[in-house]
Amino acid sequence: MASRPGLGCALGVCCLLGLFCNSAVAFVLRAQSINDRPIIGILAQETDFKSFQKFGSSYIGASYVKFLESAGARVVPVRLNRSDEEYDKIFHSVNGILYPGGGVDLETSEFSRVAKIFYNKALEANDRGDYFPIWGTCLGHQLLSYLTSGEDLLTWTNTDGFAFPLNFSQGAQDRRMFKDFPDNLLQAMASEPLTSNFHFWSLSVQNFTNNEKLRMFYKILTTNVHNNVDFISTMEAYRYPIYGVQWHPEKNPYEWKNSPGIPHSQPAIEVTYFTADFFVNEARKSNHHFPSKKDETSALIYNFTPLFTGTFSSFDQAYFFD
Repeated sequence: MASRPGLGCALGVCCLLGLFCNSAVAFVLRAQSINDRPIIGILAQETDFKSFQKFGSSYIGASYVKFLESAGARVVPVRLNRSDEEYDKIFHSVNGILYPGGGVDLETSEFSRVAKIFYNKALEANDRGDYFPIWGTCLGHQLLSYLTSGEDLLTWTNTDGFAFPLNFSQGAQDRRMFKDFPDNLLQAMASEPLTSNFHFWSLSVQNFTNNEKLRMFYKILTTNVHNNVDFISTMEAYRYPIYGVQWHPEKNPYEWKNSPGIPHSQPAIEVTYFTADFFVNEARKSNHHFPSKKDETSALIYNFTPLFTGTFSSFDQAYFFD
């Protein structure tokens, strides 16, 4: 494809880590067979919005469910305040997990506590060759940085309601996340504002670079700049199927808030499709399954009804849980 904006090796670690990735620590996990009935968990979070609290103690935005369903996955809500035994059962039953965006605390929330349980289980499973992918969007992306580093390294950027093109790092188009995207779409992502940003805090390139745990675990795929802060907008782990995006691929087709931060153009919809297709295909490499059809059926999101919340929240629809 034609050249496009990128970081090159401006970061001192980029070239070194590129060699590191392509050598002995290259990603080597392989699934034994393809699972054509992937089921992905979405982690619920506390209803921090007052307008939501009358409906339940936790919620999941329906756009995240639609995002995964659009690429051929089914969804299981991972609810809060459950036992370790239940989380272990869910982990061995689903084929991946998505940490969504939101507004709860990275360190003290139940959302963070449960995310850590699945994160640690995923590392252990992948080390055994048991493929299990994790995806983090916005707050979920920030949470991955916290779970990996053990520190809250976010910087205030006040990036709420903006659509940006992506600044690709050198070789990003050949990494797992983007390698099957069409060249013309990657070019559009680098030149047009196709990614939706609704976040006040960001993981700066400076803080990432200064933290050895993050440098050694993730490769920076894209960055953006806002309020004079160069922040990481896309990253993927070197050795594990773990991915984080600061932007919201699920919003483009499924959220209709009157905001310039949500692009609805055809290329923007294609970004959503190829992003969802990538992660669902990662989940297809997992052979986890429910112990019975009855257990599977009772766990699916179909047992819950989304509510229309578009008149008082940024979500057009949401699922609520006790």
